[in-house]
Amino acid sequence: MYKEKGLLANQTKGGEGMDAIYEGTLQSNGQAFYVRRLTLNDLDKLMFLQEKVIGSLEDKSVLQPLSREEFRYILEGNGLLVGAFTDTDFIAFRALLVPPIDEEHLGWDIGLTREELASVIYQEISNVHPDYRGNGLQKQLAFLIMEELKKIDQAYKYVCCTVAPFNMPSLKDKFAQGMEIAALKDKYDGMLRYIFVKKLAENQPRAYEHVQALKMEDISGQQALLEKGWRGFRMYEQEGMPVVDYGK
Repeated sequence: MYKEKGLLANQTKGGEGMDAIYEGTLQSNGQAFYVRRLTLNDLDKLMFLQEKVIGSLEDKSVLQPLSREEFRYILEGNGLLVGAFTDTDFIAFRALLVPPIDEEHLGWDIGLTREELASVIYQEISNVHPDYRGNGLQKQLAFLIMEELKKIDQAYKYVCCTVAPFNMPSLKDKFAQGMEIAALKDKYDGMLRYIFVKKLAENQPRAYEHVQALKMEDISGQQALLEKGWRGFRMYEQEGMPVVDYGK
């Protein structure tokens, strides 16, 4: 789907003065695209694409958008943003955020100590233009941004994020990366969210001695297992209903 930068390493794209880090072709039509790190010059593009994505959602509560100030915070050195472009369109982006150490930090929700909070980075928002969905861009950008993270001189040990129950594309994305559900609770002023975590040093999925399957609609059942230290590690459909496997 995409190849390493090769010749693009010495070229710029889109007149932005930034080297592309990867190039490829879209699965749907073979159209060429490239990926580069984003800068403050891309703020307007980010806001426009985010609004386009929000407008296409039937249930807008599944996405927690970022404000212009939050995008700026990331672009000013508190995380990473990568974006995918065709010759004419900005088609997708993905963000990593270095979170402030405060009472809302996800590290508290997964049982970390205060000393460990600085070793956490968040997988933040990921948006794909509605016209370009179905090309695996979310998965591609997940891989690419984590590769870019390795180039940063900071020893992060955990990546965390939140996902709304029944936001199937985002849930599939997180499980595909080997992330696990560590909590299910209200965040963002009362909105129910799964809290995912992955220890960056662990490249292989853990083997669990005990496994229990729960329907996603069984919120209290999932919360009871999570409070006992179980982790949600897999999702699938059973009789047309999403089911999560929990292990311990």
